[in-house]
Amino acid sequence: TYTVDMATNWLTDDEQATWRAFVVAAHHVEAALDRQLLRDSGLAHTHYGILVTLADAGGSARMGEVAGALQYSPSRLAHAVSALEKRGWVRRRECPDDRRGQLAEITEAGREVLIAAAPGHVAEVRRLVFDVVPPDEQHALRSALTKILTAIQEQ
Repeated sequence: TYTVDMATNWLTDDEQATWRAFVVAAHHVEAALDRQLLRDSGLAHTHYGILVTLADAGGSARMGEVAGALQYSPSRLAHAVSALEKRGWVRRRECPDDRRGQLAEITEAGREVLIAAAPGHVAEVRRLVFDVVPPDEQHALRSALTKILTAIQEQ
């Protein structure tokens, strides 16, 4: 039988509903973005994130920094970068100031793919989030998510 530990600070019904809505929405948004990018650009959402991270970093970044920014394990990032290398969108090179480190660098072809994919991705983000959440609620959403991220990063 299932017994309830009374010492646990269980979620209230409202908290449980909020938590489940958050988890389900996050999963559905991620899946919808992946479907849209694959359909329109042949690009997985995880690969799009890597290209964006590299572009935002000025074109290249240490593999560890990219993994940290995206919350990927080193092996997951290495696998994804290998797939991007095969398509000619990213290349790896030695880090000039640390021979043990590697840099990932977006190629010109990778930039072109990113530039071509961005409008459809932004339209899907707008459709899924900003067309649904009224402007007067967007600040509250951003504030709540920022607090969650800050608490996680401080641990």
